Amino acid sequence: MKRIVLLTVVVLLLMPGARAQVFKGMLIGGFNLTQVDGDEVYGFDRIGANIGAGVFVPVDKNWGFSMETLFTMKGSYQGDQYLTTDSAGNRLTGAYDLRLNYVEIPLLAHYTDRDRLTVGVGLSYARLVGVTEKEHGKLISSTTVKDGPYKTSDYSVLADLRLKLYKSILLNVRYSYSLAKIRTRDFYNIHGEFLRTREQYNNTISVRFIWMFNDLGLTLSNVKKANPAIEN
Repeated sequence: MKRIVLLTVVVLLLMPGARAQVFKGMLIGGFNLTQVDGDEVYGFDRIGANIGAGVFVPVDKNWGFSMETLFTMKGSYQGDQYLTTDSAGNRLTGAYDLRLNYVEIPLLAHYTDRDRLTVGVGLSYARLVGVTEKEHGKLISSTTVKDGPYKTSDYSVLADLRLKLYKSILLNVRYSYSLAKIRTRDFYNIHGEFLRTREQYNNTISVRFIWMFNDLGLTLSNVKKANPAIEN
């Protein structure tokens, strides 16, 4: 994924004639509804921010691609499920609170129908920059970015839907899922007996608003036709 992002940047820099006229900027703001598959907690109950900026490059009137830089919050949440104590007298409630903060770089290809509805697919690379984990209401101090147990890199596949609301304002709904596990964990019951081992994956629904700017209605195709001197 890092190589794909680097290649994209190089391609953009090699198109000086078309770049300023065609590139559309994006300011992005919204939220994530997330869960971590494999953590024995169910439901998209962790809510977190999804904010950032990006660039959209229309190839022609239907096709284009985009790259974004985001701060995105993922994780998992479950409130108290019961109230008991273990053999050492520790209070057990079944509550779980996981917060995973990432800097994410998605790269997508898009198809637009009638200048209103846009669908896209792509991949993203995310770097873990912050993590906190609580069980039964108590912070797990051993869970850190540096020491694990969560992987610092997350690779995801994306499906994206955008609807033009008004002029340059778009409503965006995105689904993403980890391609590789972010953690492997052993689970035990309240008596300390081993139950199972599970691999964990980020599972995310994002709802966002996108403001497109520098939208001159141009594409790479028509700019190159109008300016034959622009390098391919």
